[in-house]
Amino acid sequence: MRLALALALAAASATAYAAASDRIPAAGGDITITPINHATLQIMHGGTVIDVDPVAQGSYTGLAAPDLILVTDIHGDHLDPATVAKLKKDSTKIVAPAAAAAKLDGAVVLKNGETKTIDGVEIEAVPMYNLQRGPAAGQLYHDKGRGNGYIVTLGGKRIYIAGDTECTPEMRGLKNIDVAFVPMNLPYTMPPTEAAECVKAFKPKIVYPYHYRGSDLKQFEDALKGSGVDVRLRDWYGK
Repeated sequence: MRLALALALAAASATAYAAASDRIPAAGGDITITPINHATLQIMHGGTVIDVDPVAQGSYTGLAAPDLILVTDIHGDHLDPATVAKLKKDSTKIVAPAAAAAKLDGAVVLKNGETKTIDGVEIEAVPMYNLQRGPAAGQLYHDKGRGNGYIVTLGGKRIYIAGDTECTPEMRGLKNIDVAFVPMNLPYTMPPTEAAECVKAFKPKIVYPYHYRGSDLKQFEDALKGSGVDVRLRDWYGK
């Protein structure tokens, strides 16, 4: 049901879209962050290109081919084997949780809590899951252990990509996060005010709301005023 809805929402997008890139200073050169669409983004540093959750609704025109692809979950707005196959080079490495890796040729499986270094990039898998929200009583949209958020270390900076999650104890307990991508859309993850409270708990230097279709980003921004966190609102949907 969730997969069908995600695909329907993605198909309803008027155009494929990629926003302008941001640059964040880091050792060995700037980290470049490019919002692509919804949960999809590209990160570049020192010649390494990382695509996160590439799906067909994103526009990749003019973007470099990825050296590394990270997939967070099995839903259609995160996992698109055809797009992964289209974008990857022969040398591209793919990292995914087991449930998603089963649909991706040659993917490296990373379990919640595991850390691996792949082609010089340290990647830590962080649990992403629902605490209370689901399609029916006793069910959750995202079960603990199935999907991964990721902490990627580049140029001495720790970049956290939350994936689809509520404000879990694991997120609240994160330390030394330089850049965070945090979701906020109901009913699948959490509302902006709840997301802001979670951000206050782990205090990244910079936070990007993403995966926010239909949410009021001003609520998120207002809730973080005075927190010391740099809130960066970007257009992930080509409005």
